[in-house]
Amino acid sequence: MPCLNEAESLGVCIQKALSCLAQLGVRGEVVVADNGSTDGSQEIGRRSGARVVDIETKGYGSALMGGIAAARGRYVIMGDADDSYDFTALEPFLVKLREDYDLVMGNRFLGGIQPGAMPALHRYLGNPVLTRIGRILFKSPVGDFHCGLRGFRKDAIQGLNLQTTGMEFASEMVVKSTLAGLRIAEVPTTLSPSLRTRPPHLRTWTDGWRHLRFLLLYSPRWLFLYPGAFLMLVGLLVSLWLLPGPRYVGSVGFDVHTLLFASAAIIVGFQAIVFALFTKVFAISEGLLPEDPRMAKAFRYITLETGLAVGFLLVLVGLGGSIYAFLHWSVRSFGPLDTSLTLRTVIPSVTSLILGIQVVLASFFLSVLGMRRSKSTPPLADS
Repeated sequence: MPCLNEAESLGVCIQKALSCLAQLGVRGEVVVADNGSTDGSQEIGRRSGARVVDIETKGYGSALMGGIAAARGRYVIMGDADDSYDFTALEPFLVKLREDYDLVMGNRFLGGIQPGAMPALHRYLGNPVLTRIGRILFKSPVGDFHCGLRGFRKDAIQGLNLQTTGMEFASEMVVKSTLAGLRIAEVPTTLSPSLRTRPPHLRTWTDGWRHLRFLLLYSPRWLFLYPGAFLMLVGLLVSLWLLPGPRYVGSVGFDVHTLLFASAAIIVGFQAIVFALFTKVFAISEGLLPEDPRMAKAFRYITLETGLAVGFLLVLVGLGGSIYAFLHWSVRSFGPLDTSLTLRTVIPSVTSLILGIQVVLASFFLSVLGMRRSKSTPPLADS
């Protein structure tokens, strides 16, 4: 139980958990991971029969990581110490754990949310939206990403190398469990109004943003790759459409000005795709994301030499187009030009030059990341 000033409810939670263990005939303990309480929660915990562990590093995630590390059992069930979760109804979690599931999530939307237990903003917007995003980005089977009552095999969760210290720890556990291929199950869980009278630690907009930010940062495909590929495709199609000459859709005309924006879309899209590669390689090397067999296979062919060859070819194409445009200008005695005509050569040439230089630089940087990656390959499937 993570704890920060839960004197009003901690004792009740501990007694419920201990009575459930006794009723189920399970040999276990209650660990209170105290995060610096100043209301006497530590003494209440010890007096109620729990083992209190002091966690100095502040944060919900820090408290949980410290409590998990201190737990002595094979299985760990974590839950908030505000009596919002029913610690007398832990048998479904134990049943699933004994069926060899690695992570068993409670689902409050299946079990029931009592009146006043969850703010309407969290119930109808925050939790459903963030859970839906997590399910789309990571193909997770979990229907309630932020349920605080969950059980798991201690060794399986510790093997994920969880790192976030705040409220986003709840999402990190689900995401990494999904990516690592752990067996995940859900059980219905009820949520009741908490016993506390103090304001909740959860900050709606700040912690909601932290969860969303975490989900996006852990999915380079959705943050960088897909938007970048979309921009490049749209930019390329529009450029090819406009290269022969001005186009009209009804009474609306499109000319070199639109071509310039299309070229910008190609460049920005390419940069986003490169960022996706950078992020994925770095995250894998640091153990933040699991190994991706498809990426490892692709890098057998995408080498520094290949990148340099493609980059220099694009530079040559850009230089060739630029020289052609310059010669065309010289024929006109370096005087005024028909911009609608000349920019159809200049814009693609400059775009090719920029892309070529970016490919060369990106190839070198990926090679540096690859050197770092080869020294520390984490043991964890696709983001």
